[in-house]
Amino acid sequence: MTTSPAPGPWLRNFSPAPGAPVRLVCLPHAGGSASFFFPAAQALAPRVEVLAVQYPGRQDRLREPAIGDIEVLAERIVDALGPWTDRPYALFGHSMGSIVGFETARRLQDAGRGPVELFVSGRRAPALDLDGDRQPVTDAEVIAEVRSLDGTGDALLDDEGTLRLILPALRSDYQAVRNYRYRSGPALECPITAFTGDRDPKAEVGQVRAWHQHTRSAFEVNVLPGGHFFLVDRAAEVWGRIEDRLAGATALHGAG
Repeated sequence: MTTSPAPGPWLRNFSPAPGAPVRLVCLPHAGGSASFFFPAAQALAPRVEVLAVQYPGRQDRLREPAIGDIEVLAERIVDALGPWTDRPYALFGHSMGSIVGFETARRLQDAGRGPVELFVSGRRAPALDLDGDRQPVTDAEVIAEVRSLDGTGDALLDDEGTLRLILPALRSDYQAVRNYRYRSGPALECPITAFTGDRDPKAEVGQVRAWHQHTRSAFEVNVLPGGHFFLVDRAAEVWGRIEDRLAGATALHGAG
């Protein structure tokens, strides 16, 4: 009987689908957690097995120090994914998760275990991050930024106890994005499919189109109505397009 590996601290497998021909590894946005992708796991199983990455410093990893470095995060995720690369897999990241996914894909490709596709959402291309990203620094700026993007309910930010719990991870994640510097290197061999909202102030369409230079394969942009968290309202369209892409990728790789 086909079984899935043990997830470990870095991965959450909300809807195990050991018979699925392909896996989708999902990486959260700044301040986000694995549970953000619970609906995706339900929507795609059993056709796609969804793994959601849980960064340290939040939810059940709250007592662990958060990691304020994109490249260190990518290295840890590569280690965690080792036993999960036994079949075709793709990476999906939203916002900060797109950069983490990109750096993870680079390392896995170097190791000869690259993904069949990289999906990025709500994030400009890495090549535009040569001199750092303009990100909030102080706690007040971080809170204001999160409010402006409408990704976390104001009720959470207004509750002092909850805010005290989530602020360290938010602070660390924004530090990671702020300090990220793109290093030139070989383009990915796999296709890249990008998603963005037509009113996203953090990922304008032209900036998202620049992802094309990071792949030697096919590239596609999907522009959907919405702001930075268009993904919440347009989830069915996003996961449907991803499922279509993965069906083609697994057929090409002889899985099924």
